[in-house]
Amino acid sequence: MRVKEMHPLCCITLENFSGGIGDQSPEEATSLSRSRSLPVSIPAFSNNNNPLQISGSITRVAGVLHKWTNYGKGWRSRWFVLRDGVLSYSKISLISPDDDDVRLIGEISTNRLSRRKRHKTGGIVHLKVSRFRESKSDDRRFYIFTATKTLHLRTESKKDRVTWIQALASSRSLFPLQIVNDNLPFVPNDLSLSTQKLKKRLLEEGISDAVVKDCEQIILSEFSEMQGQLKVLLEERSCLIDTLRELEAANIEIEANGVHNECTTTESSDDVEKQDLEDGSDADESFFYDTKETFSELSLSCGSVEGASDSLDKVKDLESQRDDVEKMHHKQRIENSVHFSVQRRKKLPDPVEKEKRVSLWSMIKDNVGKDLTRVCLPVYFNEPISSLQKCCEDMEYSHLLDQAYEYGRQGNNFLRVLKVAAFAVSGYASSEGRHCKPFNPLLGETYEADFPEKGIRFFSEKVSHHPTVIACHCEGRGWRFWGDSNLRSKFWGRSIQLDPVGVLNLEFDDGEVFQWSKVTTNIYNLILGKVYCDHHGTMHIRGNREYSCTLKFKEPSILDRNPHQVHGFIEDASGRKVATIFGKWDEGMYYVEGEKNWNPKRNRPPSDELMLWKSEKPPPDLTRYNLTSFAITLNELTPDLKERLPPTDSRLRPDQRHLENGEYEKANEEKQRLERRQRISRKLQDNGWKPRWFCREGEDGPYRYMGGYWEARKEGNWDSCPDVFGELNESMVGE
Repeated sequence: MRVKEMHPLCCITLENFSGGIGDQSPEEATSLSRSRSLPVSIPAFSNNNNPLQISGSITRVAGVLHKWTNYGKGWRSRWFVLRDGVLSYSKISLISPDDDDVRLIGEISTNRLSRRKRHKTGGIVHLKVSRFRESKSDDRRFYIFTATKTLHLRTESKKDRVTWIQALASSRSLFPLQIVNDNLPFVPNDLSLSTQKLKKRLLEEGISDAVVKDCEQIILSEFSEMQGQLKVLLEERSCLIDTLRELEAANIEIEANGVHNECTTTESSDDVEKQDLEDGSDADESFFYDTKETFSELSLSCGSVEGASDSLDKVKDLESQRDDVEKMHHKQRIENSVHFSVQRRKKLPDPVEKEKRVSLWSMIKDNVGKDLTRVCLPVYFNEPISSLQKCCEDMEYSHLLDQAYEYGRQGNNFLRVLKVAAFAVSGYASSEGRHCKPFNPLLGETYEADFPEKGIRFFSEKVSHHPTVIACHCEGRGWRFWGDSNLRSKFWGRSIQLDPVGVLNLEFDDGEVFQWSKVTTNIYNLILGKVYCDHHGTMHIRGNREYSCTLKFKEPSILDRNPHQVHGFIEDASGRKVATIFGKWDEGMYYVEGEKNWNPKRNRPPSDELMLWKSEKPPPDLTRYNLTSFAITLNELTPDLKERLPPTDSRLRPDQRHLENGEYEKANEEKQRLERRQRISRKLQDNGWKPRWFCREGEDGPYRYMGGYWEARKEGNWDSCPDVFGELNESMVGE
């Protein structure tokens, strides 16, 4: 007996015999498995009565949809046109009444159709690498998910939504899965270069043999460098092809099991949809472009399928593999790098108490011209990190040094020095909006930061109390960074001037070394107006090989409309300026080759600039401290970490911990106690106290890391570390 039934995961009518699907021919079975790509709620297509079949004379589908823009503008009507798997939208119609190959969806009057031929497109979505689903709370709403954003769309009626979903699904069917193939033209493994014709031509012109040999050597040297770069690209491409081939194989296997993600099992509540709406509230005029990945998008059905559990596991594995593909470029340039999934906090704890404001002028009016390290301020003027942790903030953009190391390995020392210069500037980006001072560490206080996901291990220690000196050491992927700094501060009534003293050192594994010192920092409007900081001065980045760099931080002025400017040059060993570097210390840095006369008063850089570095966006949950996302993680203390830290670590400092938790009264009490303890530190230092992990080179030389900290941490042996946050009186110090 022949029975007609609708398969639960497809949109075509199946004619099954009593024997079931298993009795079908291989061709029919293949057709069935390939048809499982549409949502369950989509009606069946039919060649006889489907008006939106993307074939024949109808090549485009168009209509007006309401698109969510933001909470200020709400829903706005936009023209959408679907053609050849590409969905484009704009404020004005992209079609005209004379177009015969367009099928309109919904009731659209002819006066809304454009009679002009050219309009600006608002956005483009490639359905090949996108997915879509219907809303579960509104029968007129549906969503399109791309690699960069989510489109929230709404039709005039439920019928129109069904029609649009049909059109999108039909357009998606135009893109079958394709196996990645590596039989593509590329640079061969072996390249050769002949200089015979060039030598012959030069000899004919009467050029001496010595000059001809020099020219030949220059060409061969340049060719050898290019050959090395091409070899690296070839290896990167080979690894990427292998990964894509594995992904394609997984895609085909999962689609054969009838799994797709037009509907997701995790997004089943109205609360999730409301959250999606909040995430999609972007400005309407912003443009975006979807990723151009070559592998096909898979989908996940919300219907019940035999063997769905195994398929879901495969989908999870596939998502993990896709994350690896996104990081492939970074992985290939860094040897032996491993990305760890480390969960770090996104915001500070909610305060326990309500903060009480304190008049700054009433506290320090009698200390004008004095060193602020000797002035005892209430905890209100501190931020919940110490100066030891503040040094670690310079490592936020440590990936620039990873890139510099790789460029040097490839023989490109020019790009290496550019990345080092960008790193030197990036350390100032976290100071924007920061007007609170960090805690002054106690003598012997330390701080460690282990970021396996960034590939760095940082350690710092306060090695001297008078003058206040902090030494730090950081190990990265192919480089080491160290230095000691003494910050001299002066209060001038309406501003604070901070003059850093010390040299920062950067050494790569191949022996190249760079040194530089930081510039002056000023904090303005302490009494009236909005508090802000700026940096000015000249930074000299000295290298021991071919290149060096000079950067000038522009000093602010009252009428300056384009602040935070940084401008400088890259110079070779002969002093010739080979590149111009410019930008803003709080936004990003760019460069152009050669010496350019760039006007810093212009808001836009030259058209041929290349980006070196761009600062990260601020975190969504800002506090009055204005900490960056990276700085928020520095004082995080988990139970597991607490057991491994030495008693000298800044995370264990009680006044700083109370301030972070919003316990201001306890923080003030502890700060006063530790200030009294701090006054005895100078006597400790005079009696021959020595730092635990750093030693000084000579009588007045820099401090260098002696080693042993991470080994002691692994063993949990902190017997030699003092209790710097405990009670201490002068009788314990001795004469």
